Amino acid sequence: MEDDTGEKSSIVIGLIENRAKEVGMAAFDLRSASLHLSQYIETSSSYQNTKTLLQFYDPVVVIVPPNKFAPDGMLGVSDLVDRFYASVKKVVMARGCFDDTKGAVLIKNLAATEPSALGLDTYYKQYYLCLAAAAATIKWIEAEKGVIVTNHSLLVTFNGSFDHMSIDATRTRLLRANLLQPLKDIKTINTRLDCLDELMSNEQLFFGLSQALRKFPKETDRILCHFCFKPKRVTNEVLGADNARRSQVLISSIIILKTALDALPLLSKALKNATSFLLENVYKTICENEKYVSIRKRVGEVIDEDVLHARVPFVARTQQCFAVKAGIDGLLDIARRTFCDTSEVIHNLANKYREEFKLPNLKLPFNNRQGFYFSIPQKDVQGKLPSKFIQVLKHGNNIHCSTLELASLNVRNKSAAAECYIRTEVCLEALLNSIREDASALTLLAEVLCLLDMIINSFAYTISTKPVDRYTRPEFTSNGPLAIDAGRHPILESIHNDFVPNNIFLSEASNMVIVMGPNMSGKSTYLQQVCLIVILAQIGCYVPARFSTIRVVDRIFTRMGSVDNLESNSSTFMTEMKETAFIMQNVSQRSLIFMDELGRATSSSDGFAIAWSCCEHLLSLKAYSIFATHMENLSELATIYPNVRIVHFHVDIKSNRLDFKFELEDGPRHVPHYGLLLAEVAGLPSSVIEMARSITSKITEKQNKQMEVNCRQYHQLQMVYRVAQRLICLKHSNQDEDSIRQALQNLKEQYINGTL
Repeated sequence: MEDDTGEKSSIVIGLIENRAKEVGMAAFDLRSASLHLSQYIETSSSYQNTKTLLQFYDPVVVIVPPNKFAPDGMLGVSDLVDRFYASVKKVVMARGCFDDTKGAVLIKNLAATEPSALGLDTYYKQYYLCLAAAAATIKWIEAEKGVIVTNHSLLVTFNGSFDHMSIDATRTRLLRANLLQPLKDIKTINTRLDCLDELMSNEQLFFGLSQALRKFPKETDRILCHFCFKPKRVTNEVLGADNARRSQVLISSIIILKTALDALPLLSKALKNATSFLLENVYKTICENEKYVSIRKRVGEVIDEDVLHARVPFVARTQQCFAVKAGIDGLLDIARRTFCDTSEVIHNLANKYREEFKLPNLKLPFNNRQGFYFSIPQKDVQGKLPSKFIQVLKHGNNIHCSTLELASLNVRNKSAAAECYIRTEVCLEALLNSIREDASALTLLAEVLCLLDMIINSFAYTISTKPVDRYTRPEFTSNGPLAIDAGRHPILESIHNDFVPNNIFLSEASNMVIVMGPNMSGKSTYLQQVCLIVILAQIGCYVPARFSTIRVVDRIFTRMGSVDNLESNSSTFMTEMKETAFIMQNVSQRSLIFMDELGRATSSSDGFAIAWSCCEHLLSLKAYSIFATHMENLSELATIYPNVRIVHFHVDIKSNRLDFKFELEDGPRHVPHYGLLLAEVAGLPSSVIEMARSITSKITEKQNKQMEVNCRQYHQLQMVYRVAQRLICLKHSNQDEDSIRQALQNLKEQYINGTL
């Protein structure tokens, strides 16, 4: 189906909710002919889960029922769209259109995958809302676009089984989709990593696949959806711009399909000896699938063998006009002759102008909007251009222009091309219907090409451009620790050659790390670094670390940055509190939380109290939390709660200047008056600085006394927790029995001697 609206998005979303605060969503991507179903409990009255998904899909249309059954205390999805997505077209359909029974039948008939494989057979009654949303969405698309969705052609994904991690991104389709929704299934992740292992160890396979993928047009996955939609009426009407445009898109799709099918033998050759499960499976399901040979044969009976996919506009137009073999349609052959004649006259006109006006460097470019036009180097123009030239524009060092003769010929050339497109579509009607019967095979091909492109051209290529062993394979556990040795920021390390790597360790017995250090010491970068490493690991990619083992995360929550939200009349602090409230309301035992400088946007006492209280709440859960702060008083948490670990970024003070080392070290470290040092550098008067030093010394003395009391009181409890932490790590260890016995003996001695 064509998409010439110029919209950046091609997603149509259906939304419906019930009184139990459940929301069903169906997201239909018109470009890729895919349908994504989601159903979840909306845990906040502000519809934060729904907002996150709407932000991810970025729809052009949202379909909702009349807003009569919103849950108590909630505004309803219809009002939600009005209030927060005013720029999105909202369509209100009768509640009868949201029919879950009809939705289930539609999914069964239209999905390229069996419904049982999606989990819909098992969860039909439980996830009825997203099926109801799907029924309304498909009904609207077929009515609005004037098409019928081909049976067994839709790529349907069902997120009711929660196979993907959710990222709470306050500033947020295959690579992008994976980055925003990483996997949670360890088997699937390891299948991708096994594939990467083979690519990294088999250079011939890696470069062979890279070369094969280059032969597939970049638009392959997007154009295959055109075979998933059938116009309700056969296009055999009078000449019209809309019809010609749609015909051109279909012809281009056929040419791209032919080019893609021609590239399959090269892909087959590259994959023939692959041993990893993923690549072996691609070879069996794609390269050995006779359906693609059959489709290519049918295409070859109608489409000229010499026709190729082209990006240069006029070459592409010519290829589209001559796509069908000669002699099949007399009217098409006549239209082609007219197209060729007008094209030849246009080029002769350019030659005439070169001689007549002594413009030897006059060129004849072409673009789809303007057609042919003249481009003349400015240095060749002495004075003004002759009056024959019109629509004169300066473009860099060239002058772009036209003439009345050229404009008239452009109209005739475009009309002839349009007639070629429409006659060609009529000739292709039988072929298109034949291809639509195998639409599920084309959907599978598109999905596989996207997956291979992501793994080879994104993952493997990135790793291959780094020094050996800079990226390593992560390991995974269901309930073990999160441990990263010498981890690096995947983006910043490419900018800074001297990037300093750092470690992280979180476990059930030590589930919170508080990162301390002055401003600009590296705390925020460290939080982003750990977050990105976990995401890379869970999409099945190597990570920038010497070693890593990851406890699979179900949700990542971030509270980073400070900004006002003027649209909702929220100050920096209110925005911060809303984001924190969302985390506290939605966090689970398997979540990973990143909090950066919580509480700094309000008074110091209130900010400290809120930060302390939030830490205590998170400590009561099994979730892993990393909390960055420069509130030194928060280090007292470690004297009370043994599952808190304090680390700091090392900073030296030389000649009243802060020398940042960006190295993470254990324990708290007091950097005296770093705020005052920075204030002094900024130019505050010396008298102001001295008064501030006097005030802060008195406050610090009082705090240190309290710290000593807490340390003595809770020392024994901390020792017990450290023993428990080591025992949990040994539980998940892969060491042999003798090594574990020795580790246990060492642990016993350290506990007795008080050296833990």
